[in-house]
Amino acid sequence: MKFICTLSLLTLIGTCATPKYSTRIENIKESITIVDSTLVKKYASTITPEDLKLQLYQFASREFEGRKTGEPGQKKAAEFLQNFYKRRAIKSPFKDENYFQNIPKSFFDESVGVKENIGATENVLAYIEGSEKPEELLILSAHLDHEGVKNGQVYYGADDNGSGTVALLEIAEAFKIAAENGHRPKRSILFIHCTAEEVGILGSEYYVKHPVFPLENTIANLNIDMIGRVDDRHINNKNYIYLIGSDRHSKELHFISEAVRNTYTDIDLDYKYNKLDDYNQYYSRSDHYSFAKENVPVIFYFNGEHEDYTKATDTPDKIDYELMTKRIKLIFATSWQLVNQETRVVIDENNLFLK
Repeated sequence: MKFICTLSLLTLIGTCATPKYSTRIENIKESITIVDSTLVKKYASTITPEDLKLQLYQFASREFEGRKTGEPGQKKAAEFLQNFYKRRAIKSPFKDENYFQNIPKSFFDESVGVKENIGATENVLAYIEGSEKPEELLILSAHLDHEGVKNGQVYYGADDNGSGTVALLEIAEAFKIAAENGHRPKRSILFIHCTAEEVGILGSEYYVKHPVFPLENTIANLNIDMIGRVDDRHINNKNYIYLIGSDRHSKELHFISEAVRNTYTDIDLDYKYNKLDDYNQYYSRSDHYSFAKENVPVIFYFNGEHEDYTKATDTPDKIDYELMTKRIKLIFATSWQLVNQETRVVIDENNLFLK
């Protein structure tokens, strides 16, 4: 399989190729026990192409004016997300009817490298409390903003990142249904719709500087950014998703991800862009990076660039909803494993990828 070759290039470096290291890797793999597979399949089935399409056609519509950070269209998008969570009785972490983590204009004025005049904005947060270890927290993230209106053209951002946004909504709803049926996650889950990603992943940076829950209690961050399309490398085999960063802080997280994939789906996990010397440097270009810098294990889910990337033609009619559903079910199953397994993910000491 493709991941075996890639993994050998990335992780079996120097002394890592010793028998002692190999034994450690085998021990990690053997320690992973998939939990609640029947329940995972049951609640994953609530995530459907029809629901995703309905949500995305609203979110990536002209009404939201391209969702440029701090502008009226982005504010409307944030209200849309807040209303979704309210209607489904998925709570706010702020213990009231407010789901917004407000970010003042001064934060952008003081941020290095910001060239635009950006107004006050907000991350949108929703929360499902764990039943047994509520203080431990999994964060799922996706950025809600896009590029606004340019030269009279709305940049809809259906894939970038309407796809990740509606994925969070559907995953949150699946966990909510499970909780209502008596299957609340053991650990808590925080859903963060980050603003200001397009101007320098600043919404997630604000969160890690002002966390709602202690960062040391965050077991991992699964970040979703563009999962609704197919890139040129996979025109003839669209059954894939790129994973970036899964082994950089925690080998256990990487092998849990692999075990979940092997249990529930045949989707190809492509690690092409996980190389440390990757020219594109996608690892540092989306919101997971803010968490990774704080020593939180991360996985970044991504479909790669395509002909409509950063163009006004990134519209919801071009999304492959069946494929996106399959990818989201993988992320849901990975999330379920992380919040319900016996122990939290272990961060590697002296990891070569802590950078």
